Amino acid sequence: MPIHYKTIAPFLNTGSSRTAMLFSYTGLAVGILLLFCSVQMYFNTNQLLKSKNPRKDGFDFVSVTKTITNENMGAANYFTDADIQEIKAQPFIADAAPLVSNQFRAKASAGSIIPFSTDLFLEAIQNDFLDTIPENFTWQPGQSLLPIIFSSDFLEMYNVFAPAQGLPQLSAGSVGAVNIMIECSGPLGTKTTFTGQIVGLSDRVNSILVPQPFLVWANANFGDGPPQPPSRIFVKTTDANQVSFLNFLDLKNYSINKDKTKFGRVKQILQTVVVALGGFAVLVIVLALILFSFYLQLMIAKSKDNLALLLTLGYAPAWLTGTVTKRWIPTYAAIIVIAILCTQLLQYLFWQTFAGSKEALSPLLHPLLLVLAVVLMALCIIVNYRILKKTLYSL
Repeated sequence: MPIHYKTIAPFLNTGSSRTAMLFSYTGLAVGILLLFCSVQMYFNTNQLLKSKNPRKDGFDFVSVTKTITNENMGAANYFTDADIQEIKAQPFIADAAPLVSNQFRAKASAGSIIPFSTDLFLEAIQNDFLDTIPENFTWQPGQSLLPIIFSSDFLEMYNVFAPAQGLPQLSAGSVGAVNIMIECSGPLGTKTTFTGQIVGLSDRVNSILVPQPFLVWANANFGDGPPQPPSRIFVKTTDANQVSFLNFLDLKNYSINKDKTKFGRVKQILQTVVVALGGFAVLVIVLALILFSFYLQLMIAKSKDNLALLLTLGYAPAWLTGTVTKRWIPTYAAIIVIAILCTQLLQYLFWQTFAGSKEALSPLLHPLLLVLAVVLMALCIIVNYRILKKTLYSL
């Protein structure tokens, strides 16, 4: 006939120091609830900020420059080959490419359709960094037609500026019908005029882009001196808002569009707060377990004579340890289940609050919390078992 805990319960002085037991239960419940909430909030933060900053093709493309300060504004703030190789070597960066700029004077005019004339800056980058690559975005020496990819932001700026200057506004579909005369001139007076045609608009690169073969050829024929290193590069990263990427930029004193990483800065602060809350929760759990261990030791100390009698009667220390440990398993299970249910209720209320982000958030808890609950349950049982075993074997 199996012997249960009720058989030996009268021999244990469990009524002593009930205050310590209640405090340990309360601390354990509060600590587990805080830990569950902080872990769930960590996942909520990631999901919310990820939905606010959707990526294209699984990557973010951001423009990186060296930060200009009062101390270095007179220096050559270019990216060397070593700088680019160092950037490419970072684990959170998939690739990086320089933007080649014109080293000659380029002047643009649109004839009688749009009567204006202005100096122009041109840039080029390898095609796999572009979000728009028309089939006719190619150029070879001797070709007078120069295809151009125009920034969507520049077109929007032009349409805001145009009415005040008596110029016609242009739609995204009609801008390609305007031929732009681009005059390229060098320091020795050499000039060549090309017919520029806008063949696409880019939401990614804020620039006036021409095919890379053209700019390499033009810099060699119209430029003054050897090719200059790039002052701007484009970085391809899995997530422009990840903390490691932002820390690398700060460490190297690199600058990017703050709007691209504003969610990353918010994420960095929120995750710091959540991690601090999680650390505090772990501390509360540890203190609660320590307090409960004191209660167990005190209970065994006051029941020392009775336990010694049980050992004399033939009860094995291992059996006593396991039987007494099982006594608190339902209590630990109840505490963890209640904490899970409370966290689930808070998660549902949080999901209801962010009605506009319901597609990004889930009303259910992250599966990792269930794994964490099992781990905490096992931890509580193991801690109690080891304390009881050590105490009983010392009798």
